[in-house]
Amino acid sequence: MKFNTRIRYGLRAILEIALDESESGVFQKDIAKRQKISVKYLDNIIAALKTSGLIVNKRGRKSGYILSRKPVDIKILDIHNAFEPGFVIVDCLSGNYVCDLSKQCCVRDFWLGLNNVIINYFESYTLEDLIKEHRSKSS
Repeated sequence: MKFNTRIRYGLRAILEIALDESESGVFQKDIAKRQKISVKYLDNIIAALKTSGLIVNKRGRKSGYILSRKPVDIKILDIHNAFEPGFVIVDCLSGNYVCDLSKQCCVRDFWLGLNNVIINYFESYTLEDLIKEHRSKSS
């Protein structure tokens, strides 16, 4: 199982924003430089974070980005969902997937259990937890 770069870079970008203590917010070019992400690719990531309501511009269009709410109120699942609608590790768990074997398939229950464990982990971890980990590794 692998998470796409949008989710991985999205986590790194929002952590940059959360760690910033300036009055003006974080500029996209600074996030791109520190995280070694192209500005063009970061455009899509920032757009998804804004659309999902996780970040906002501090003062209008050409200003830096800030969090829309406190880091303790932003779950890692919220960040994931900014890039992928819902969490499905195998196709047969998707609501629109049709499988002829679903009625007698015990393996599907295994995948459903694992899927729920991952969702619960993402829900239990907040951006505040990432900030604390970052600060403990930086000291």
